[in-house]
Amino acid sequence: MSDTDFTWVDGERLIRFGPDALGDAPGLLAGRGFGGYALLTTARAAAQAPALAEAADSVLDVPGGPVPEAAAAVREGVGGRPIVALGGGRVIDAAKGIAGADRLACAAVPTTLSGSPMTRLHRMPAGVDAWSLVRPSLVLAEPRLMGSQPVEERAASAMNALAHAAEALYGPVANPVSELAALRAASLLAEGVEATDEAQARRALALGAILAGYAVGAAGFALHHTLSQTLVRVTGAPHAKAYAVLLPHTLGAMVDRAPRELTALAEALGAEPTPEATPRRVAELAVRSGVTRLSEIGVDEDAFDEVVEQTIERPDLSNTPRRPDAGELRGLLERAI
Repeated sequence: MSDTDFTWVDGERLIRFGPDALGDAPGLLAGRGFGGYALLTTARAAAQAPALAEAADSVLDVPGGPVPEAAAAVREGVGGRPIVALGGGRVIDAAKGIAGADRLACAAVPTTLSGSPMTRLHRMPAGVDAWSLVRPSLVLAEPRLMGSQPVEERAASAMNALAHAAEALYGPVANPVSELAALRAASLLAEGVEATDEAQARRALALGAILAGYAVGAAGFALHHTLSQTLVRVTGAPHAKAYAVLLPHTLGAMVDRAPRELTALAEALGAEPTPEATPRRVAELAVRSGVTRLSEIGVDEDAFDEVVEQTIERPDLSNTPRRPDAGELRGLLERAI
């Protein structure tokens, strides 16, 4: 078995991982019902994989902004076609939302280390009240593409993936399978962030992101994602960098809540096997994203009341061992500012 080139069938979905995953795209897309597809993408992503755009029936540029509004803006243009999403988490989440709303097939070709290709966690297009959650039935994961961001942005994206691995360890439906995937993901992500060889970095980061996405898709979100997502939605802060800044602090809150899991995570990250070592080690890795404080990405303390108020209402917060209260949430934000 190779961990650099493989095909993984998991229920209804197929994950093709390897250096020529895009080369296999025509046959895989045709064989899995994606003929005449609509391509959801961005200019940066489309430039990385022009053959996907050339083969599409239509190419739709996903606008910036929150996922519900972005999905609503391109939904009509999809026109009932199967969807291929080429891009980062926002593009893939928009595609999943449209696919869920209109009962369409969805494939993902990630260009970042987002967990979105591997989960059925997403929001719906604006104006759609019924929830129908979708995970892509085909994932084409090519390390060259997944690691194509500028180095600091990629490091922040890696911290987001590492957060997926961490939260997969201690949620109420965590299990030995998700734990094994999460710990292997954490080891690979640390290796990739610190690698000096670019090809090695991309391989490790890409596989780490896929495994972390699988793990959190099985186990669900908890404190870190609930707080970070809400912060991004309220303030408009850059998604991956906000997650990178908050992760050492949210993991610090888990030291007493999940000591066994954080000890295992510390060991996977190459640190001393104690729960307290995990947030310290993650802080070392997160520095490579280029930011260490929320104030550096435009977040103001004036927004904290709204962030806390919205976070405390979210059901995902209850996946955290010992659900945090409003005071603890505010304290985490204040330490990160």
